[in-house]
Amino acid sequence: MGSETRVKVVKNKIAAPFKQAEFQILYGEGINFYGELVDLGVKEKLIEKAGAWYSYNGEKIGQGKANATTWLKENPATAKEIEKKVRELLLSNQNSSPDFAVDDSEGVAETNEDF
Repeated sequence: MGSETRVKVVKNKIAAPFKQAEFQILYGEGINFYGELVDLGVKEKLIEKAGAWYSYNGEKIGQGKANATTWLKENPATAKEIEKKVRELLLSNQNSSPDFAVDDSEGVAETNEDF
C-alpha cells in the first residue's frame, strides 16, 4: 500500500529548476526501489513491456508492474544486474557541462569583504 508521488524542484542553485520526478512511496518502506528499477528498465529498453506483461532477456517476469516488482525482489541477482546496466546507461549519457547556467555575479558583487 502506498501512493504515486510527483515532486517538482522550484528553486535550486546547483541544478536546473522546475524539473519533475515521479515515484511510488510505500507506507512503512519508503521509495519503491524495485518499482523504480522496472520503470527505468522499461525507459532504457532493458525490460520489455508488451501490454501488461514485463519481460527481461526474453523471460516473462510478471503481468503488471506489481508482479514484476515482486519478481525482482525474489530474484536479487537479476535486480542487481538490471540496476548495474541502468546506472551504466544513465551515467554514460551525462555531458561534461550541464544544460543550464548559474549566474551568481549579483550575489558575489554584494559580498561584504569584511565577512
